[in-house]
Amino acid sequence: AELAHRAWSQATRLGAEFMAPQEVVSMCIQDGYKVLTLSDKKEIKARAVVLTTGVSYRVLDAPGLARLSGAGVYYGAARTEARSCSAQPVYIIGGGNSAGQAAMYLSTYASQVFIIIRGDNLAASMSAYLIEQIAQTPNIEIMPRTQMREACGEHSLEAVVIQQEGHEPEKRPARALFIFIGAKPSTEWVCHLAICDPKGYLLTGRDLVTDPRYKTAWKKDREPYLLETCVPGMFAAGDGRAGAMARVASAVGEGSMAIKFVHQYLDE
Repeated sequence: AELAHRAWSQATRLGAEFMAPQEVVSMCIQDGYKVLTLSDKKEIKARAVVLTTGVSYRVLDAPGLARLSGAGVYYGAARTEARSCSAQPVYIIGGGNSAGQAAMYLSTYASQVFIIIRGDNLAASMSAYLIEQIAQTPNIEIMPRTQMREACGEHSLEAVVIQQEGHEPEKRPARALFIFIGAKPSTEWVCHLAICDPKGYLLTGRDLVTDPRYKTAWKKDREPYLLETCVPGMFAAGDGRAGAMARVASAVGEGSMAIKFVHQYLDE
């Protein structure tokens, strides 16, 4: 919150204008300008655009999860909440590398870390290195063929109801539940202009150049800047960009870098 406030203060001081709340619903190219259409039908024309739309986490549907979101139920927030789980049991849903990394980090704080997966094991979805690390960590337990049935608690999470295949549902105490079932980039409104990977993440810079679609899409006589999409003057930074690191510091750094490239583009 403090970082965001400082960024807002600096941007305002330097003359930036904020329009909030507003939603961009579409974008098109007209005479070299990027034309943004807002949800209230207003249009904004710009020579350059930086896309920092991020991702939205896939939501698990079970009773209590929505009500307790942010109060013991978290999507991809293991590092920020780990200390509050000291000496208490926590649960993780998901079998990918993000879930494995979260489990390893939480194991240094929580009394017990339970990883809930629908399959038989982690081999198909997690790196061998992480699987080995988890196996060597005594307070991490994998719960295969298990599903989350309910999150319980008055004002914050107090317990979870889980069910293993072939068994009755079981209510167990829990300080926190961390859900890692994937994320979707918020790029659907711009994918008709940009080149995206199969998951919808925006290709930029070097990743863009190596894509087979690049030669027909790129119209400039120079290579794209590091964070530039296939549309000259349209840049991407943060989690919605293919290859980006899902970290706040990385996103802030990419945003600063993108503005540098914007200036270079405008000077052309």
